[in-house]
Amino acid sequence: MSLALNLSALAALVPAALLAVRPVPGAGPRLWLALAVAAVGAVGWSVARLAGHWDPSLGVALWISVAATVMVFAAVVLVRPWAGRLAALLGPYLMILAFLATVTDDPEPAGVVGTLPEGWVILHILVSLATYALATVAAVAGLAVVLKESALKAKREAGWRASLPAAADADRLQFQMLLLALVVLGFGIASGMVLELDETGRLLVLDHKTVLSLASFLVVAAVLLLHARSGLRGRRAARAVLVVYLLLTLAYPGVKAVQALLLE
Repeated sequence: MSLALNLSALAALVPAALLAVRPVPGAGPRLWLALAVAAVGAVGWSVARLAGHWDPSLGVALWISVAATVMVFAAVVLVRPWAGRLAALLGPYLMILAFLATVTDDPEPAGVVGTLPEGWVILHILVSLATYALATVAAVAGLAVVLKESALKAKREAGWRASLPAAADADRLQFQMLLLALVVLGFGIASGMVLELDETGRLLVLDHKTVLSLASFLVVAAVLLLHARSGLRGRRAARAVLVVYLLLTLAYPGVKAVQALLLE
C-alpha cells in the first residue's frame, strides 16, 4: 500500500514537471490544472500517511515539504499571476524531491513530538513547513534571476529561458518571499523554544537544527538589511538567497537525512 501511495503521488507531479518542457506564460488553465493535480497527490499522500499519528521519517519530511511548497506557490501565483512562469524551474525540482521521498520512505512507528497540547505541536510543524516552502519559492525566484541575467549577458535569451519572469520581477519576488520567511521563521523559533521548555525545562537546546535555524534567521535578516540599505539585488542577491535556502535545507530535511541514512 505504501509503494502504491508513493507512486500515485509521484505520478501526480509529472504534469507540473513537464511544464519545464512546455513552459507557461503565467497563470492559466494548464498551470492551474498541473498545480491542482500536484496538490491532490502530495497533500493526499500526507493526509493518508499521517492520519492519527506523526511519522518522523525522512520520506515524510520530504513529501510534506513538497505539499507545502505546492500550496504556497499556488497562493503566490494567485496574487502574482506572472510568477506562474517559475513553474518551469519549480516543477522539475519538486519532482526530484518527491522521487527522493519515495526511495527513502520507510514507515516508522508514531513518535512522541512533545507533551504540550496537540495544537501547539501541529502549529510548530506547520510554521516550519511554511518557512521552508517560502524559502523554496524565494530560491527558485533567485535562480530565475541568475539564469535570466546570464542569458541577457550572453545575448541568448531564446528558448525556455525566455519564458522565465523578468529579472526585476523575480528579484522583487525573492525578497518578498524572504521577508515572509523571516517573520514565519521567527515565529517558528519562538514556538520551538516553547516546546523545548515543556520537554526539557530549557528554553534553548543548541542542537544542529536549532543552530542552523538561528543561522538562517540571521542570514535572512542580514540579506534583507543589505537589500534595504545598499540595494543588494541581481545575481549577488540571488546567491545570498540560495545560501539561505541551503541553510534551511540542512536545518530541516538535512538533519532528518543524517538521522535516517547515517545514524541508524
